[in-house]
Amino acid sequence: MAIVRPLPDSVDGHRRLALDSPIDRQPIDEIEVGTTEDVERVVAKARVAQPDWAALSVRERARIVRSAVQILVDCREEIIGTVCAETGKPRIEALMVEIVPACDFLNYWSRYAHRVLRPHRQRLHGSLRPLKKLYIHHQPLGVVGVITPWNAPFVLSLNPVVQALLAGNTVILKPSEVTPRSGEWVARILHKAGVPDDVVQVLHGDGETGAALVDADIDKVCFTGSVGTGRKIAASCAPRLVPCTLELGGKDAMIVCADADLERAAAGAVYLSMFNTGQVCMSIERVYVVDSVADEFIRRVTQRAAAVTYGAGDADMGPLFWDRQLDVVTRHIDDAKAKGADIAVGGAPVAGNGLYFQPTVVVGATHAMQLMTEETFGPVVAITRVRDEDEAIRLANDSHYGLSGSVFTKDSDKARRIAARLTTGSVVHNDAAVIYGVPEAPFGGRKDSGVGHVNGTDALRGYTQPQPILLDRWQTERGSVWYPYSQKTIQSLEAVVKYGFGTKLGRWLTS
Repeated sequence: MAIVRPLPDSVDGHRRLALDSPIDRQPIDEIEVGTTEDVERVVAKARVAQPDWAALSVRERARIVRSAVQILVDCREEIIGTVCAETGKPRIEALMVEIVPACDFLNYWSRYAHRVLRPHRQRLHGSLRPLKKLYIHHQPLGVVGVITPWNAPFVLSLNPVVQALLAGNTVILKPSEVTPRSGEWVARILHKAGVPDDVVQVLHGDGETGAALVDADIDKVCFTGSVGTGRKIAASCAPRLVPCTLELGGKDAMIVCADADLERAAAGAVYLSMFNTGQVCMSIERVYVVDSVADEFIRRVTQRAAAVTYGAGDADMGPLFWDRQLDVVTRHIDDAKAKGADIAVGGAPVAGNGLYFQPTVVVGATHAMQLMTEETFGPVVAITRVRDEDEAIRLANDSHYGLSGSVFTKDSDKARRIAARLTTGSVVHNDAAVIYGVPEAPFGGRKDSGVGHVNGTDALRGYTQPQPILLDRWQTERGSVWYPYSQKTIQSLEAVVKYGFGTKLGRWLTS
């Protein structure tokens, strides 16, 4: 439902939106836009439901959530049908991008949440150890607002919702108005699994609804989307000191070293730039290839890209999911042409009613072009020759974005050395994008690419407040330095400084 049109307001005054297919622009559905009053009502219900949900143990919450795995498996064809109708992506990509990782996230988080969130004892250091015991508890934050995008509308909604629920929060999900029903499926399968209706709720609407949710009485915002909207959310959260996780845009670079397997690198450059029609925040948007292997690499990329099929049905590549994105991709290619780039393959929208853009290879791209500095989010391989790996690293870091990146080389040690010099949230060796599907990895961006992590231990614990509880071992009548102060108090403190930190043995014993 990638083409959104306004409709006359409903009888009760709600704005309505018509949703048309990106494949052929035929009408598919309509939604009502949630108002501020709707948001307040939903938040109030979530607030009431949260204590009972949090009162369940992590294991019990996980048992309920984990039963959603089988429901997802059983409902997969219906979910795939919804995703394909809304986005136009091929069935294989709906299965690969949405269903398989969603099953894995559900299974993983529900299995390991209790290990991450259970109260645990933290060993104390030195002089404190004989006197105190420290325990860490993880308390739910309360009500969490999750606002999700249109490019992977099911899995990018499910992953944060499941984490927040397992941590003991109630959740209000606002999926993109471009793909509302795909996001809605997350709540549907969780409700079937036994999660109470008011514990996870869905609000439909556009940016106005999302802004109302961010401004509502909630305890955290998790947002995946554009940098511009992310900045607005951060600005709204800041005065109220509401925490937010922002997974924003990317302009990921691929570095092709002189010793790379060129067949794999060329295949990777095409696929990792074009799968999901290039609409993946970790897709390859810039390729820097060392000059000594550039000719052969470009030949192979051109050959592979020319063979990519596009269209409805069983084609390799579907349409762009949003009509505005077609304008962005077209503008970037036109700008590259005007500034001297060579369009080796494709380079134009496809005539007709659908939102199709040809698989495209651009050679001779430079940082003077929008194609290399702004997020394109389309099926484009943009290639730049570099003298050596040092120049590739410098250019890769020359970006406002810092989400992820990839290094193609046969030498894994070299890949780690290069990765250590890249200012990105993650780096992948001989691959890309797959890093989001690794729940153990703390996935998040640097620079304009975001704040916080959406995977890894920190992500799950980020939906809680860690509460340290310091217990007294001996329960004496008074503390060693309580009133009244005396000369003995001073002498004791002086001894701590002199013997505890003034000698090597003392520093070792107190560490």
